[in-house]
Amino acid sequence: MPTTHKMPTMGSVPTRHGVPTTLIDDSRGGKLAVTQLGDPSGTPVFFLHGTPGCRIGPLPKTASLFRQRIRLICFDRPGYGDSSRAEDRRVSDGAFQVKAVADELGLKRFAVVGRSGGGPHALACAALLPDRVTRAAALVTLAPPDAEDLDWFGDMAESNIQEYKAAELGASHLADYLEPVTEELEQLPTRLIRGFFHELPQSDRRIVANSVVRKSLSEGYVEALKISAGGWIDDGVAFRSAWGFDPADISIPVRLWHGEEDVFSPVRHTEWLAKRIPKAEALIQPAVGHFSALYALPSILAWLTADRASFL
Repeated sequence: MPTTHKMPTMGSVPTRHGVPTTLIDDSRGGKLAVTQLGDPSGTPVFFLHGTPGCRIGPLPKTASLFRQRIRLICFDRPGYGDSSRAEDRRVSDGAFQVKAVADELGLKRFAVVGRSGGGPHALACAALLPDRVTRAAALVTLAPPDAEDLDWFGDMAESNIQEYKAAELGASHLADYLEPVTEELEQLPTRLIRGFFHELPQSDRRIVANSVVRKSLSEGYVEALKISAGGWIDDGVAFRSAWGFDPADISIPVRLWHGEEDVFSPVRHTEWLAKRIPKAEALIQPAVGHFSALYALPSILAWLTADRASFL
């Protein structure tokens, strides 16, 4: 387990919402905005945010991370927040972004967790960086678009179906579809939350109605899309295109978490992945939906860091 806290030297951006952020080189010549939370000498875990999302938003409290001796590393995927856009990126590129950050921080071994849109990228790390990643977790993740015998759109909210159908037609079509939501930054959180609220199960409505959660989500949406919707567009196209790896090739331990009532990334996606990833363990929770993953993260972090000797 690392005992030093090496900071990147590639430059910085102003602190956002009290969170210091540093810019480092990514794997394609751009910049990634990176934030580190928790114990600087703790066990390193990468957290990969949702779609749309960024390095801030609903995350464990600093005190909780210190208690768990965890150094949580978050960064904006290309096109979000302060990270440079990388058009035509694939899900597999997420692994090389994580590698670039880990190399800059001097981390040889680390764990990875992705929530929602971060889930496929966490699985990419598990598949493509098996010598660096100790364990990986994917919460409320999607499955690949070519998943055999999976009704990919089954039980999915109509808004997500339309979004992914637009993504299948390409980035320009998805940009046109998202424009009414993203054109007014000041109104963005209200537009997004109102837009999906009526589709949520009661379990998710209770969580989103919580003022603390709502504020955290809102701040994350604004920060993620403050420059453009490029990251959101590129995520959508990547999810509905070839991922660049086969989940069946993942050889490290993987934990999958999903709520049965999820309408954004239906539970069938995790069930499909669990059957194909050799060392996958699926935790399927009844009577909860997509946003309950916010509360599952601390226990997932405990599992990711249980074998601290594997980080040496």
